[in-house]
Amino acid sequence: MQELDLLHTFLEVHRAGSITAAAARLGVSQPSVSERIARLEGELGTPLFTRSARGATPTPAGDALAVRVAGPVDRLREVWVAPAPGPAETVRIGGASDVVASRVIPALAPLTGEGVSLAFTLGLAHDLLARLADGELDVVVSSVRTPVRGIRYRGLVDEEFVLVGAPALARTIDRKRLAAEPAGALQHLPLVAYDADLSIVRRYWRSQFGYRPANPVAVTVPDLRGVLAAVVAGIGISALPRYLAEPAIGAGTVEALHRSDEAPINTLHLAIRAADPPTPSTGRVIDALAERARDWDVF
Repeated sequence: MQELDLLHTFLEVHRAGSITAAAARLGVSQPSVSERIARLEGELGTPLFTRSARGATPTPAGDALAVRVAGPVDRLREVWVAPAPGPAETVRIGGASDVVASRVIPALAPLTGEGVSLAFTLGLAHDLLARLADGELDVVVSSVRTPVRGIRYRGLVDEEFVLVGAPALARTIDRKRLAAEPAGALQHLPLVAYDADLSIVRRYWRSQFGYRPANPVAVTVPDLRGVLAAVVAGIGISALPRYLAEPAIGAGTVEALHRSDEAPINTLHLAIRAADPPTPSTGRVIDALAERARDWDVF
């Protein structure tokens, strides 16, 4: 099935004369089409197209392949597109609970009506990536890109982080000192942390102030929605992705405590095993996440 998928994609590009046009006809993203063509060229050991601003021009090898495979692939398409009913293939997906709830599930929901079963495992990135490497998961959506043997990453979306606190806590900050010495002006405020390593607030402090936070930690909760709830309740301050914090800022339940010319950015990654080609359903999950990530808020 994987080879048929590659050949079908190749024929669509050959017939359309364009990666972009073929992607539209196939209903997948342009990077996905490019990746499939690159895989087929790698397997055959020869370039099939010459890319230019005008599109994708077949090489002699590409034209020869099209002649050889067009008839057989077209005859198989009816069976390929409408397979006999069978048990749904389960794709095992790992991610942080807040990302899965707010980003991943809405992006993948349409696939469940098309014969794809989804099983989610929630947890911290390092644990999930280890399970991916061990073959216990098929895909991990990760906020970190940890070097792990056998895993490759693909960027999905850049998230901007903002430091927020409840209005009552914001009023305790010396604004003049905040402008001159922000870390010192904030040091009396307790932190709400995502994990024991203070991974998010530590990254914010180091990128903006040059060192780790010295603030006391009031609460640790491994869910960014829980972090936001604790901040709204006035327990402490924290750094959150702007897409989560912005509604609360707009409602006045939290305030942005610090502004900079260059806000810290974190990339959300898609991680898969490098050695194992994705199954058809896993490939559809990857394509759906890459496509929907284009619509996710980027600040």
